[in-house]
Amino acid sequence: MDGGQVAALRALLASSGWLERTAEFARALRRSSRTPGGLLVVGTPDAEPWHLTAHLDEESRMSGAPELAPTLLRWSPPPDAPPHLRMDLTRLDEVRPGETLFVVGSQAAPDALLERVHSVRKVATILALDQGDPELELLAHEVLTVRPGTAPVSFDAAQHLVSSAAGAAGDPRRAGLRERLGRLLDMVSGPSPG
Repeated sequence: MDGGQVAALRALLASSGWLERTAEFARALRRSSRTPGGLLVVGTPDAEPWHLTAHLDEESRMSGAPELAPTLLRWSPPPDAPPHLRMDLTRLDEVRPGETLFVVGSQAAPDALLERVHSVRKVATILALDQGDPELELLAHEVLTVRPGTAPVSFDAAQHLVSSAAGAAGDPRRAGLRERLGRLLDMVSGPSPG
């Protein structure tokens, strides 16, 4: 991405309302997650949200917000995986008040996941980052939808925006989302001209 593309992306996002929607979703994520390790992040069997989970973990450390420390729930973790990567969907049987289930899916949630989401909905807050999954969206308390072809950002970029905004949401000393996004883009492509 060159400087012109960075400038164009900034301009596009500034007028789209996307940064504001992302910040609102991140505030909901921050408010709902109240216990360290109680932010349960799950994807679909074919797309585990590793990248977003790693960024949330980093934001948790950077912002001093242990409630943002995520627990990745996996469909079929190998038995020899490290303990923090061995947590499977049975963790949802133990959901407690104050925990959040964050469903991240670029694909439609399978019935098995929808059933689990439904079963924990009364205990935990359900958040969804998706590409237009109506069944999941009906179950979620908060939704951020990235519709392919109509959203000004990709699904991957939306995950970056959410994690960045979640880290900034509770700390007024940290730079605003727009400034942080600009710095992130500058790191990727170099500063924009002028």
